Amino acid sequence: MKLSKIFICIFVCVSCLVNANVRLNALFSNGMVVQQKTKINVWGWADPQEKISLTASWGAKAEVVTASDSTWRLKIKTPKAGGPFKITISGHNTIVIDDVLAGEVWLCSGQSNMDFSLGKFLADAREKQYQPLVEYIREEVARAHDPWLRHIEVPQTASMHERKYNFSGNWRYVNMKQTAAISAIGYFYAKEIRKRLNVPVGIVECAWGGSRIQPWISKEAYGEDEEMNAYFEEETVCLNKLIEEMDSEHYMDTAYQRKLKEYRANKGTVRKPWPQEHPEKSKQTPASLYNGMVSAIVPYTIKGALWYQGESNSHYMEEQYEKYFTALINSWRKEWGQGDFPFYWVQLASYKVPDHRSDMGWAMVNDHLRRTMKLPNTGMAVLHDIGEASDVHPHNKMDAGKRLALWALKKDYHQKVAAVSGPLYKRMKVIDNKVVVEFEHAESGLMVAKKNLLDEPMEIDEPLQWFEIAGENGVWKKAKARIISKNKIEMFNADITDPVKVRYAWSSNPQGANLYNREGLPAAIFSSEK
Repeated sequence: MKLSKIFICIFVCVSCLVNANVRLNALFSNGMVVQQKTKINVWGWADPQEKISLTASWGAKAEVVTASDSTWRLKIKTPKAGGPFKITISGHNTIVIDDVLAGEVWLCSGQSNMDFSLGKFLADAREKQYQPLVEYIREEVARAHDPWLRHIEVPQTASMHERKYNFSGNWRYVNMKQTAAISAIGYFYAKEIRKRLNVPVGIVECAWGGSRIQPWISKEAYGEDEEMNAYFEEETVCLNKLIEEMDSEHYMDTAYQRKLKEYRANKGTVRKPWPQEHPEKSKQTPASLYNGMVSAIVPYTIKGALWYQGESNSHYMEEQYEKYFTALINSWRKEWGQGDFPFYWVQLASYKVPDHRSDMGWAMVNDHLRRTMKLPNTGMAVLHDIGEASDVHPHNKMDAGKRLALWALKKDYHQKVAAVSGPLYKRMKVIDNKVVVEFEHAESGLMVAKKNLLDEPMEIDEPLQWFEIAGENGVWKKAKARIISKNKIEMFNADITDPVKVRYAWSSNPQGANLYNREGLPAAIFSSEK
């Protein structure tokens, strides 16, 4: 009798081990924010053919049977903004998700200017004139408290071949202990939405400093364009060859050793070198960040996406940025299956780069960002007037967040907004030896203005700066420009009698660029050159 009881106990224990617990993607955890008034995706893993039941405290219910590959996904309706709510998910085990809010969910992606948390901006500014911005952020971090503004971050993970479907992370909210860890631009964007709508806002951060655009695009998206696919295949061949070399028993990074020796002999004048990064761990490998990070959060239901990236492409395939950015937006929208969801981004802030190629490339990327606005349901915030020449990570994420929020407030939340954008180049016309440029988003008119820190731009009585003209020979020369109507300027250079193209603020650091609309938003960097 005792022996039979022992066998029964062993059988029960083995059964418990065989039946895998229901697991959820890390997004579905305490403190989460779900997109309000829609149907959201909920997913996870369990035993094949296991029945999964979900009940939400707002009344939603759903069931699904786990697929043969141990995955399951279901959809539930969400309530209007509010909470806290509770979600209970049951299979062989039961998971209870507490403190769930319904509100607005935004994806924040890109490189370091999206990734940098508020805590990264607490040290003194490199230039004294920007110290008031530091003090503002210090005060914000010390005093901010808002349990309805929440944030979760996907860990920086590169994966050359394998897609990741989960990550390790937790939702945090704005309080004395956690605010410093929240994306600075994401925070100020969400704060503006919170102020205008008074609903919970959740920020899902998926960003990595120094990354190019190429690793954020999926392998499948590369395959849909002949040129992009050729690049992907060529890179893969080269990287596989490098992997074989680096994995060999006698591999030595001779280039790094040489540079390190030079650095040690010339400290202070030579930049510190870094060893060759293994391609399987590199954040620059094509599709690696899509595989390692984006794939882990698709298809979490969002309202839209914010993008701050391009600095690292100012000296890498900068002439093709529009093509790659367009592919990224289209492919992400396809992956999420939410149609043309809102996608907003920034033109890069001013920064004095160390070389001519990056200087011109920075401007080119900015112009390509502008051109990508041809896609539906997109928008762009212009930041060249709030950069810092000595710091690629400018402190004024306050205005950056507000300018991005203008697009969402107007287009997605139907709020009254004076303007969503500064002047955008529309067309040019040559009259004799002069060029007349027409702008969209001039709103109530154009003005020459100057911005100081967080103050609103003030109109000034000075000439327009940073306009250039080129003739048939392609040589760019500084142009004299003046406002001639509500949405037009006229420019000329006495030495150019056959002007064919114009451009504005064409530099990584166009300090003094001063064309604004009367609503106080700066004109976008542009070139009429196709």
